[in-house]
Amino acid sequence: MGEDRQAIPKRAVARTARMASLPIGYAGRTALGLGKRIGGKPAEVVTNEIQMRTAEQMFRVLGELKGGAMKFGQALSVFEAALPEEVAGPYRATLTRLQDAAPPMPAETVHSVLADQLGPDWRDRFTEFDDDPAAAASIGQVHRAVYRDGRPVAVKIQYPGAGKALMSDLNQVARMARMFGGMVPGMDIKPLVDELRERVAEELDYLKESQSQRAFAAAFEGDPDFVVPHILAAAPLVLVSEWVDGVGLSHIIADGTQPQRDRCATLYQRFILSGPARAGLLHADPHPGNYRYTPDGKLAVLDFGAVAHLPDGLPTAMGHLLRIAMHNDADGVLDGLREEGFVKPHIALDAQALLDYLTPLVEPARHETFHYTRDWLRGQFMRLRDPRSEEFTIGFKLNLPPNYLLIHRVWLGCIGVLCQLDAEVATRAEVEQWVPGFVPDPA
Repeated sequence: MGEDRQAIPKRAVARTARMASLPIGYAGRTALGLGKRIGGKPAEVVTNEIQMRTAEQMFRVLGELKGGAMKFGQALSVFEAALPEEVAGPYRATLTRLQDAAPPMPAETVHSVLADQLGPDWRDRFTEFDDDPAAAASIGQVHRAVYRDGRPVAVKIQYPGAGKALMSDLNQVARMARMFGGMVPGMDIKPLVDELRERVAEELDYLKESQSQRAFAAAFEGDPDFVVPHILAAAPLVLVSEWVDGVGLSHIIADGTQPQRDRCATLYQRFILSGPARAGLLHADPHPGNYRYTPDGKLAVLDFGAVAHLPDGLPTAMGHLLRIAMHNDADGVLDGLREEGFVKPHIALDAQALLDYLTPLVEPARHETFHYTRDWLRGQFMRLRDPRSEEFTIGFKLNLPPNYLLIHRVWLGCIGVLCQLDAEVATRAEVEQWVPGFVPDPA
């Protein structure tokens, strides 16, 4: 029975039913809440109960499904800073839990995967192996062990069936995207979904991940600010890498001092922006569960399954557009976005409304230092979703070129995490150093 409880539902119909239980469950609790209010229970108490129960169900369902569904939950946890406090409050702890935890695999399953991937003598590689997982993620969980040379290591093991589950989720996303495409006339949905499938499918191959992690480890070897653990062994479903002690970024978000918040935020943004220039790769999974603050004040970076391959660094057009947007050249921004494929030829846009829509991306670079806060991000979110504003319809008219898919995800995710950290960062200096095209070439 325990095995059945931990199994990942692989068939699309089973997974769809689980995901459908979220809105259905919410509707049922809302109806029950109405009954309680009629019965005299205070409305704010009933609302809080509904939100807490919905949050708990969200964690349970997304956590058990793992795969793409849990990735959706992790994405939500990155962006919770944009939600109004009365909504975000009950969900924050639950969504944050999705960054680091999920129901674990039984020890017998773990041993079976290790034997299949590393050979029947897999135990000979380790002097110690902890059957209880130290952490869990969307498609795998991590165990602490001691390698045969005495080094503490992290052993990441992919959930059996995670590949089928992930592809099932992506197929659901593709079907929903086709319906969504008719509502968003400015966006080419099919190439975007195809790119998403390719990039996410790469996360299933731990051999590919090991290549990316080795590239980052070599590029950041000996860096005074960053730690990227080295890979010791790799197989398609198992990764063995150096263990790094540290405090998770989610704990800094919850309990860190202001100096810790500011330093972690600065290093977090610097790593994301500098990766393409230093390693030819963009770390494309920005949620805080992938980062640790070490005892000696460095930022350790984990989990390199999601990367964007950028051998020439970030696109020069990106820095150029950010620079002219910072200087309020609305027409130049519109022309540049058309050239890059963000605005299709037949789509008419008001240039100033477009520039205003981009404020969350541009504003931090307008100042020498910028204080990222939840209040600021909520204000931007509320402004952009106000149907009375000119910016409201802009999002429906923009296209997202496939080559910018992961860059866009990381840039927005980075802003969300910085706002959770409530940190002050010299963003302009980081952009000047690491984003090509932002600083004009000397004449």
